Order: sequence, then structure tokens, then C-alpha cells
Amino acid sequence: MTPSDPLARIVAAAGTARAGSSDFDLNPGVTLPGGRRLRPAAVLVAIDTSGAAPRLILTMRSSAMRHHPGQIAFPGGKQDAGDPDLHATALREAHEEIGLAPDAVEILADLPRHETVTGFDVMPVLARIRAPFTPVAEPGEVAEVFAVPLAHILDPARFRVEQRRWKGTWRRYYTVPYGPYYIWGATARILRAIADMAARP
Repeated sequence: MTPSDPLARIVAAAGTARAGSSDFDLNPGVTLPGGRRLRPAAVLVAIDTSGAAPRLILTMRSSAMRHHPGQIAFPGGKQDAGDPDLHATALREAHEEIGLAPDAVEILADLPRHETVTGFDVMPVLARIRAPFTPVAEPGEVAEVFAVPLAHILDPARFRVEQRRWKGTWRRYYTVPYGPYYIWGATARILRAIADMAARP
């Protein structure tokens, strides 16, 4: 990686102490209960650099899923008892969901953690895909695997703040749409944190 490489800037920023993010960042009136117990989880922020320009791999969740059907997400999920660490979780989930073999991935950095409204403490794992990769969507969980130009999600001007009613109150959240894909919620919030990291000198 060269200093001008956006991935290099993200990796450098990941090495400094910083606070994580949460689904509640844009909703300061929400009071989170003290002593709450969050479930560990990890997602793979997988960057494909094999083409003319780097691309981020994302998924559209199956409409049959009980939680977050049809939403855009990173490959990932909760830590299983057999996972030795959260890197293993992210790699296992990416293999299961999109057919990305663990040995085709170079882990670059652990990014700031994100707390979800559903009670997960999510660690985004930044990684470069280092071998030819043809996505294979897991039919029970993933409706589609697609790629977004890295430049698109690293541009803060692409992000918007929108709101909707949730459990009787207005909830504000980030969005970063791309073509027909409405990227919002936790995925967009993590991407906004990455864009901010890449923008640092």
C-alpha cells in the first residue's frame, strides 16, 4: 500500500485510539440502559482490488430472513462458540454467505466497533481480497451479492441523514444509496466511519 492508497489511510487511522459508533449516534435523546450485555459479532469489509478501481463487496439479505429482510449488509454475523476470535467469525460468515474462501483474504485492520439497536457489538474487519473471486450467494440468507466502487462510499457527500418512525419515535440514521441499492442503518453508519477515517490526512 502507498500513502495515497485510501486503504492505507484507513489502516493508519485504525491504529489510533478512537471511539466506536452505534445505531443511536444520531438520536441523542435515547438513553441506553447501564449494564446492558451486547452479543459479539463481526462483519467483513471486503475490498476487491483486482479491477481498474477497488470495490466493496456487499450483500442483500434474503426477503425470507426473520431479521432485517431485504436489507443491505456486510457478510458477517454473531460469534459462534467454535470461533476462536472475531476474525474467524468474519471469515467464516463470508465463506458461508458469499463463498469467499478464508485463504483468499488478507486482513488489514480491525475498525471501530459498532453497537446495533438489536444488541450486537459488531467489529468490522477490513480486508483485501487477494485472489480471483466469483461470489456464490447462500440461498437461505443472501438474495444478491454486489459490488460498490470504494470511491463512492469514501465520499462524505454521498451520505444523507434520513428518519423514520420506529417503536413510536422518530429514528434518524445514515444512508448512502448506490444505484438501486438503498444502503442504510448500521451498514451505512459503519461506512460513514470508514469514510471519515479515509479523509484524515
